[in-house]
Amino acid sequence: MNIIFMGSPDFAVAALERLYEKHNILAVFTQTDKPKGRGYVMTPPPVKELALKHGTPVFQPKSLKNNGEEYIEEIRKLAPDCIVVAAYGKILPKAVLDIPRLGCVNIHGSLLPKYRGAAPIQWSVLNGDDETGITTMLMAEGLDTGDMLEQAKVKIGENETSAELFDRLAALGGELILHTLDELEKGTLTPVKQDESLASYASMLDKELCPIDFNKPVRKVHKQICGLSDWPCAYTNFGGKRLKVYRSEIASEKPSPKKPGELVDKDRFEIACGDGVIRFVEVQAEGGKRMKAVDYLRGKPLDGSEVFG
Repeated sequence: MNIIFMGSPDFAVAALERLYEKHNILAVFTQTDKPKGRGYVMTPPPVKELALKHGTPVFQPKSLKNNGEEYIEEIRKLAPDCIVVAAYGKILPKAVLDIPRLGCVNIHGSLLPKYRGAAPIQWSVLNGDDETGITTMLMAEGLDTGDMLEQAKVKIGENETSAELFDRLAALGGELILHTLDELEKGTLTPVKQDESLASYASMLDKELCPIDFNKPVRKVHKQICGLSDWPCAYTNFGGKRLKVYRSEIASEKPSPKKPGELVDKDRFEIACGDGVIRFVEVQAEGGKRMKAVDYLRGKPLDGSEVFG
């Protein structure tokens, strides 16, 4: 099958890698290069790097809606059988949606109609869901509102971070899109309309979600840490400095005699929450490196009087 692929971040790379194994990739559309790091070095999206390794033409329009006619005309000339989209980050106008004979198929990181939008994987962890998955869908003009083609489910681990779940779902998306395209080509798929009454929106993450409130239930605190790892990362303050927390475990779901934010065990980095005890597993001190909590405590042992919050 002749395919145009549209995607940008690491999540989309796994799908593109799998597509290269079986299909002819005519072109790749991705976001523009962006400055990164302390030196603000212009850095290409991961999808662009993979495409260039394969010698695939890469297009990086700022928009396909506003003044994007030259790119739309290029897509018409390429005449793809299907356009596959994974975390592209841009809206496709109807003029693009109407070009491929098999339509535009999106790989979405949730079990639609739940968690439409920009951050479905993180919110499934933040909200403490037991499962999530991948949905392949025919794209429509709305935001993740198109008819669903196939779904694949996975369980979310008790201590699984968003970053780990990203990797698992990226690989699953690569597997599912191959099956979806096979069935689409054979005409054996029946698109299913989404139930609007079950729809929810997964908004973009921001740093206002990051401060840890130890008055909250321990499971809420734990899922906050898991859900915001690796970015934007949950944090707490003590001694006038910020401590980022990348990983945690629930040490106890029984109320502690200590007040929320007080140390329960200085050697195991356990802190009292509203109804239990959280254990920090991986942290990063202000100006320091990310490390296991046990290594942090070797360098900066706690005396037991610290209060976090």
